[in-house]
Amino acid sequence: MKISGSSRRAYATLATISVIALAMTGCARGGGGSGDASDGAVEASPGITDTSITIGTTAPLTGNAAGVGNCAVDGGLAYFGAKNAEGGIEFGDGKTRTVEFTAYDDGYDPQRALANFQQMQADGAFAAALSLGTPTNRAWREAAIDAEFPQVLLQTGDPLFSDREESPWQLGLLPVYQQEGEAFGELLANSPDDHKVAILFQNDDFGQGYVEGFMAAIEDADNVEVVKELGYEATSTDVNAQITDLASTGADVFLNAMSSLAPLVIGSLQQADTIGWHPSIFLPSVSASPAAFLIPSGVADTFPGIYTTASSMTVGSPLFTEDPNSTVFLDALAEYTTQPGEPSFPQCLWSWIGASVLEQAFMKMEEPTRESFMEALRSISDYSAPFLLDGGVIDTTTDDRPAMSTVVVQKYNGAGFTIVDALD
Repeated sequence: MKISGSSRRAYATLATISVIALAMTGCARGGGGSGDASDGAVEASPGITDTSITIGTTAPLTGNAAGVGNCAVDGGLAYFGAKNAEGGIEFGDGKTRTVEFTAYDDGYDPQRALANFQQMQADGAFAAALSLGTPTNRAWREAAIDAEFPQVLLQTGDPLFSDREESPWQLGLLPVYQQEGEAFGELLANSPDDHKVAILFQNDDFGQGYVEGFMAAIEDADNVEVVKELGYEATSTDVNAQITDLASTGADVFLNAMSSLAPLVIGSLQQADTIGWHPSIFLPSVSASPAAFLIPSGVADTFPGIYTTASSMTVGSPLFTEDPNSTVFLDALAEYTTQPGEPSFPQCLWSWIGASVLEQAFMKMEEPTRESFMEALRSISDYSAPFLLDGGVIDTTTDDRPAMSTVVVQKYNGAGFTIVDALD
């Protein structure tokens, strides 16, 4: 399902801008943006005119993952809403264009995500960007490759999307799952104490990627023993039985490789507390929001430590509050989306960062084609995107690495997170 203009102020605004842009362009480019190359000019790809470009995205806007899905959309809506209000973005070919950013609801269902890609094509989109989810993005990856259709800056840590040989029309935005798992493993391997680790993983590429990175990091660590591993399906309604089983091991560390399905994340913490198991907990970056998961659980402060990883600031943290870009970000969210104040999920901020990377690519692409766009996107290096942590930069030039590829470990402090280099 595509979100209608009536459901969000942002869509109405962008739709109006788009209509004006198309009217100004007239018939300069026919058939969804394809130009007349008889004068020697390069024929434009579908979805781009001299005054506008259409970008699609698919995300779970309804269902259990609706919170993260809407945030993944709203960061892009806010960014491009603000840019359009300023008059648009000057592209590398010298033309200034507005960006029509249109979202399609997949409900975290891979088949609906595939149908959304097909609808994007029918609607004349130039490319898709910032789409959320591993199984949903995988569902139409091959179709996008066959169509030579950019599927980029995806909000998934699946390394497949940053493998240029396997995925020539794709690029990930977020650090790969293995990087996050590796960061957790290195923290334990460098600890002076002995640790027993129990692992719960989502039985798909997401959960298995975290475990793979973690196991690689502790391979030569004599002080770390994995005492039990259990999987669960993303369609599960609870993981109480798995938590009880893992608790019986007496592990002092719990690697909970769980995606951002709020009922499962919250339920896992509550079940551990109920049965009296209080290990240090490692949670993926997508599943550790204080406002969305930790505080609502009501038990986060009963554990000796809850750790996660990050490449960017956390909304509401002192670093974010002191950043001059924070006011621009929050004002744009208020103006162009229905987010109620500071967002609870990090995907809003990640999407804003990804949208800024898109702008960098637009500014570098010298021809109105998908090929020129991909070339420009893969040539960005040392870009200090807004809200990255100190030392972090965007680099899209390295194979097997997404745009954001620097991670640090953080510990929950009761309200937000503090960067740490050792297990407390």
